[in-house]
Amino acid sequence: MRKVPGRVVTRCAKMMMGVGAVASLVLSMVVFALPASAHTDRPTYYARKILSGQSLHHWYTKAGSRKKHREALTKPDDITKIGGNLFTGFQNGVGPQGQASTDGNRDSTIVEFRPNGTVVAQWDILGKCDGLTADPYTGQVIATVNEDANSSLYSIDPWSGQVTHYRYNKPLPHNGGTDAISFYNGQMLISASAPGTTGAAAPNPAYPAVYSVTLNQTRHVAYIRALFYDESLATAANGPHFTKTVKLGLTDPDSNEVVPWVAPRFGGDFMLTSQGDKEQIYVSGAGSRYQHLSVLALSQSVDDTAWATSWRGAFYTTDNGGDAVYVIVGTFWPGTALVAVTPCDAGNAPATCPAPGFPANYLGQLNMYTGQITPVRLRGATVHPQGLIFVAS
Repeated sequence: MRKVPGRVVTRCAKMMMGVGAVASLVLSMVVFALPASAHTDRPTYYARKILSGQSLHHWYTKAGSRKKHREALTKPDDITKIGGNLFTGFQNGVGPQGQASTDGNRDSTIVEFRPNGTVVAQWDILGKCDGLTADPYTGQVIATVNEDANSSLYSIDPWSGQVTHYRYNKPLPHNGGTDAISFYNGQMLISASAPGTTGAAAPNPAYPAVYSVTLNQTRHVAYIRALFYDESLATAANGPHFTKTVKLGLTDPDSNEVVPWVAPRFGGDFMLTSQGDKEQIYVSGAGSRYQHLSVLALSQSVDDTAWATSWRGAFYTTDNGGDAVYVIVGTFWPGTALVAVTPCDAGNAPATCPAPGFPANYLGQLNMYTGQITPVRLRGATVHPQGLIFVAS
């Protein structure tokens, strides 16, 4: 049976006390359950650059021209892993609806590299790559492009080098684009990003927040159906409405992950981050008749989330503005959740950012019970994280 400490304690305690006392009891038990480092001294990790886009390049053709142009790779975002190698997508200045960069480039570049940063291969795909993951069933890399509008997806076979482009079977009903991708119990789940880009503003009860996607490899079509919606009902996992049913109001579905079982809470769930709303939606039994949503309010806006699954290993993160990939090493308590904190992507961030109270991206540690995020101490390189993944030794 899956252990969910917050829910188990709540069911027992409700027979003896009011809701307010329940929340107090749960939080007090959480403090004692956490490792000492979680509520005393913060651990210190070490960061080192292993890959720079400025040392790589690709060739591209401007619209209306046949001449090839060469440029360095820039703006790495999502990151994933297959076997012993990692992959990241360099966006190269392409706009969120597929608009050409200032130099006329319209291609993102997917780069395969070893854990030490040695480049193995690279592929160009048309559009801005914002979502990237590995298909555990086929060994392919799946990439989505254009997170605001004009979206589609690609599959890349790292062994044969074949790239296949898929278009969605119908206009996306949330009037936006697609972003992060996860595989959960055989399903490909994709975030329905930037809802209302070309239609009614979000939140909207008719807008899907996540799509379950099936690929037709013969027709090169990606068939979509909604997993849940921007205004679906969920159980509050913290805050003043703790344990009560609330209506979501999502305006910025973005990154997603499958929570490892070693996590202190929500192990085995699918998780969607609504970046601008500072919320994470945890879905148990995603796609089944027993599907259930819980919403965790966060103290900060975040992009990617990754969990340490062993004592030994490393976190790998992309720095979008720094055109680089970093490795973060140390001793990690299994279940530790690290997040790429993105203050300037919060819904209340000022137009000019960074700004007072809204610093540049930083690495944080998430308390999965309270939603509080604490800055992580890093030595070595200065990192402004975006994509994030943990690789066990």
